[in-house]
Parts: sequence; structure tokens; C-alpha cells
Amino acid sequence: MRAVVVDRLMNPEDLTVREVDAPTPGEGEMRIEVKAAGCNFSDVLMLKGEYQVKPPLPFVPGGEVGGIVKEIGPGVTDFSVGDRVLSRCALGAFAEEVAAPAAQTYPLPDALSFEAGAALPTVYPTSYAALVWRAPVLAGETLLVHAAAGGVGLSAVQIGKALGARVIATAGGPAKLEVARRAGADVLIDYRTEDFVPIVMEETDGKGADVIYDSVGGDTTDRSLKCIAWNGRLLVIGFAGGDIPSVKMNRVLLKNISLVGLHWSAYPDKEPEAIDACMEGLFEMAASGRIDPLIGARHPLEEAGEALTALASRKTVGKVVLVP
Repeated sequence: MRAVVVDRLMNPEDLTVREVDAPTPGEGEMRIEVKAAGCNFSDVLMLKGEYQVKPPLPFVPGGEVGGIVKEIGPGVTDFSVGDRVLSRCALGAFAEEVAAPAAQTYPLPDALSFEAGAALPTVYPTSYAALVWRAPVLAGETLLVHAAAGGVGLSAVQIGKALGARVIATAGGPAKLEVARRAGADVLIDYRTEDFVPIVMEETDGKGADVIYDSVGGDTTDRSLKCIAWNGRLLVIGFAGGDIPSVKMNRVLLKNISLVGLHWSAYPDKEPEAIDACMEGLFEMAASGRIDPLIGARHPLEEAGEALTALASRKTVGKVVLVP
């Protein structure tokens, strides 16, 4: 079968497709025909050896898949060959087939396409866990979402609106702001030409945002603390801007705020029982039309490098998927 193979630490543009053996499902696994595979910023970091998970070489990247069950491994009882599924797998999704754990595989609802299924397993649970459990954001509160047109940011806008929040979105340029608006954002800020701090304060009558969803880091985090409300919660989602910030703790004290981290990839090890509840909540939102993954770009396997390069340079909107 065809697969994207990483045989050394590399940049996305160095990725190539090779012929490799099809995977054999082990205990508790299934072999899935990949109809779509989701791309994430963590994939870019993993290629370079800069992610917290460092798989041994060689490996096939990709941790999200929407597809059809082709073979059932030992110990799997809840699925059958031919089932439409979505799955979060550790590796291997950038291929025509992947062996995925049944424990992290779910029936794909009829309301979702294979591409939407591949867009769901990482960014939407991240935003759901952050906004429903970790913050949490309450109906009527103001939610500030940075990088709101990207995959994870767009999911936060949709889920925030589903929870009844007033959403302020930052993004770079009119096209991306239009994407955020269509997702439900109430206030739009172009971070390329506008300073979000005074606009957030003006839009909240001087109060500030109750919850700030920060997947960017760097200076964005520091400035966010200037427009956060009393008792506000700053959600630390990631550092797509490249710099891991330091926080002046006097601001945390003086505004009575909380710094709240969210590492969804650790849930299978730390809180596996929470995953089913999260997915159930997301499926309910999808069935009612309150969330709808936006597929911003589709690429064949041979363009995996191009897809990840665009993602890393923040030139994409919504979710980027590979379609074998």
C-alpha cells in the first residue's frame, strides 16, 4: 500500500510516499481503509523531533482517520467489517490503510462525512474538554478565541456558541475573519491590522473576556492577560506562534484569574473514561447542527508536505485533510 514514510527527522517539504506492507491489526485493533486523514500542527513538530512524542524511525505520521473497517483484530467485539468509523490513532493515518485501536474508534454518525470524521478526533475534543470541563465557559460569558479560523480555533468558536457564549474572534485577514463569522463569531478582530486588547475591553464595557482560548502563545498570551476579566480563565491550548511564554504571576493574583492547561493527547493515559463522554457530547452537537467541521483543503498523499507546510505557516482555514 502507499504511505507517507518518515525515515529521518525532516521538514514537511521532504516528505515522500512509498510502498509499504499493509498493517496487521493486533490485540484490540482494527485495520481501517483510510478515506480521509486529518492534519495537525503536532504532525509538523513530530517530523522535526520537536513534539513531546518521539516515535522511533521509520514511522508513518497521522493520528486521525475517517474510513471503513476492513479487518477485525483479536479481542474486538463492538465493530464489524464494513462499518463507517472515525478513529484517533497514535500514528499511521497518512496511508491507504491503518491499524487503529478499537478503544479510540467510534461509529461515524450519518450526519458526518469521512472527511468530517477525520477532522473531529483531535481539535474538537480539545475544545470540548477545554470549554466544557476545564474553563468552563458559561452561557452569557464572553469567550475570546485566538487564531479562530484554524482547525482548533474554529472548533472553539463553534463549541463556544453552542454553549451560549458571546464569541470574540481574532484571525489574520478578511477571508479568515469571514470564516470565523460564518462559524458564529459575534465580534471579529484582524490581528494583522488591529490591537485586540482595546477592542476586547471596549466590546465588554471595560470588563474583559471571561475565557480566553489561546493556541498561539508568545506575545499573544502576554497581551491576553491585559484584557482578561476578573475571575477570568486563560486556556493554554498550544504554542502555534512558536514561542512558549512566561507569565507575570502578579497579574494572575491581581485579577484573580486561572491559568488552565489542556493536553487532550494525554487523556487516553490519564483519564480514558472521559473520552467516551467527550465524543458523546460532540456527536450530540453534530446531530443538532451546532458543530460542523469545516474542511478547508483536501490533498492526496503525495501532497502531504504541501499540506503540512501550509498548516504550519497558518495559511489554512478550518481543517486540512489528506484523501488517499
